[in-house]
Amino acid sequence: MAEEQAQLRGKPSAVPEEYGWPSLMERDGDELETHYRHVLENLGKQKGMLGLIFKKAQNKIQDPAKLRRLIVELIDKEQWTSIASDVKGDAYEGLLEKNASDVKGGAGQYFTPRALIAAMVDAMAPQPGQTICDPACGTGGFLLAAHDYLVKHHELDREQKKALRNETLFGIELVDSVTRLCAMNLLLHGIGGDTDAKELPVTTKDGLSGKHGEYDMVLANPPFGKKSSVTIVNEAGEQQKEALIINRDDFWASTSNKQLNFLQHIFTILKQHGRAAVVLPDNVLFEGGAGETIRRELLKQADVHTLLRLPTGIFYAQGVKANVVFFDRKPAQEKPWTSKLWIYDLRTNMHFTLKTNPLKRSDLDDFVNCYFGGDVSPQASAAGSESQPYLGNRHDRKETDRFKSFDYADLVKRDKANLDIFWLKDESLEDSANLPDPDVLALEITEDLEAALEQFATIAEDLKE
Repeated sequence: MAEEQAQLRGKPSAVPEEYGWPSLMERDGDELETHYRHVLENLGKQKGMLGLIFKKAQNKIQDPAKLRRLIVELIDKEQWTSIASDVKGDAYEGLLEKNASDVKGGAGQYFTPRALIAAMVDAMAPQPGQTICDPACGTGGFLLAAHDYLVKHHELDREQKKALRNETLFGIELVDSVTRLCAMNLLLHGIGGDTDAKELPVTTKDGLSGKHGEYDMVLANPPFGKKSSVTIVNEAGEQQKEALIINRDDFWASTSNKQLNFLQHIFTILKQHGRAAVVLPDNVLFEGGAGETIRRELLKQADVHTLLRLPTGIFYAQGVKANVVFFDRKPAQEKPWTSKLWIYDLRTNMHFTLKTNPLKRSDLDDFVNCYFGGDVSPQASAAGSESQPYLGNRHDRKETDRFKSFDYADLVKRDKANLDIFWLKDESLEDSANLPDPDVLALEITEDLEAALEQFATIAEDLKE
């Protein structure tokens, strides 16, 4: 693609000439295989997105004849730049989703349902000029959805487009290989390609190790799981056990709970009046000790205005019960910033599965409408259009069967400031005629058992260590 773009624009390729595409086309046999290995090695040492994408890249095709056929007869025959970026992006997303569905070997742990991401971004409604961060970005789903929202809903001028490419979206990822996936994903969507950009859109590091900037918006699904310790082998080959407790003087409480730490971290990287939407498991809502401390401080120091209770059966990690917490960071003051928490229950009497009944964006339409206090579809208002949606007013919210509000005073009176609140009756508990289909029931039981087994395996591993 770099070579095609160079020919179209009459400018030098972003890839150095000696490692460019023509250097592969003019070689054959062992010479090609040797040169290709050197190309990968040297591109991995380049600055910017190129170096990030090719870092530690290896040639997996040892047969020179197959490598030649792949390069000359397959890849070179296609005009890649003439394929619209959204087509390339869709193909890449499809590949990621296929890998993610293979739970044991794939990227399932990094994969958030795209319908949920789209609804979260629609509710947050990012604006041009705002900086957006995902401190546990995985393959970049939230960043891409925010990018697509800005392109679709705003007429951007040249400077705004440049800012969107290089100064708007930022991701942090712990695992090198996943950072590579994210960088490729972003580059295919035209993000981060400028070599003169001050900062790469995605970086490999431990997001919890310290602050890495302040942002107008955070969209995230921090990794699930809760190991209390990790075994590290030192230089002498000796095993050491280190507790996974993060000590940060800007945190309200020290804990080994990864999600509670990410919640605190996200608060610290928001600018004043910055906004966040974070996917968190149920235990964050009711856990005592550090969990209670963090919830009380968050309710006081931020405006925690919305909680979406998610249905089961939508994540590749089996049996996960999760929520989306929406909050705005505010300046310090004596009076608590949260006045009302609005909770939308998309879990009770809702049944989804990954394959037979997957979560669709339309399943979240009612939540997004409730979030904005009215029907925000383009057809609903003359003020709205496909390019500039009508976003309603959060202060005009009205209660429905699934959407209820709870005052701050009532929340902090609850035992441990427990936010795991529900009010709808589970129909399956009242009348066997309302039970889900047997295959749905069987799948839910299987998911719960697998989740329990995974937790016990973690406990057993910790005890063994």
